[in-house]
Amino acid sequence: MIVMINGAFGVGKTTVAGELQRELENSMIYDPEEIGFMLRNVIPEEIKKSEADTGDFQDLHLWRELTVRVAESIVAKYKMNLIVPMTIRKSEYLQYILEGFKQIDEQTFHFCLTASKETIYERLRERGEEEGNWCFQQTEKCLEAYKEAAFGEFIDTENTSVTHIIERIKEKLKLS
Repeated sequence: MIVMINGAFGVGKTTVAGELQRELENSMIYDPEEIGFMLRNVIPEEIKKSEADTGDFQDLHLWRELTVRVAESIVAKYKMNLIVPMTIRKSEYLQYILEGFKQIDEQTFHFCLTASKETIYERLRERGEEEGNWCFQQTEKCLEAYKEAAFGEFIDTENTSVTHIIERIKEKLKLS
């Protein structure tokens, strides 16, 4: 099983993913952001500028490709369920990864966590993010993008406990 937990930075993905891992047997957290960090360090500047002039490693096709390939390798090698927290707002990138994951495991689920901009900003400040940094800059873009139906199963984290969010996910996974 592969469970994608999407949403803006600060919405609660990491917290939800960690709690879900405790509840979901034989599971591990797989964070594609780590692939992005690696690519940012190894891809030459001229290539990054031509493919990802936004500064977002998700614009590198290799990031999307490796996100799927590494998931495939992890599942093949370790036979574990993957919990994949990620902030992805471009529907074509989401579809590429979602389809790739479904080829690895038909039991692939996508949840998009939501909250108000004010709540997200408050959570970002609470975790020590500097006002105006990358995470803050992405909030409105994410919230606008998530209005599309392509982002699927939405879970509002505003005034909702992590326990309730986990129960809702488990219900959809048919685990409760």
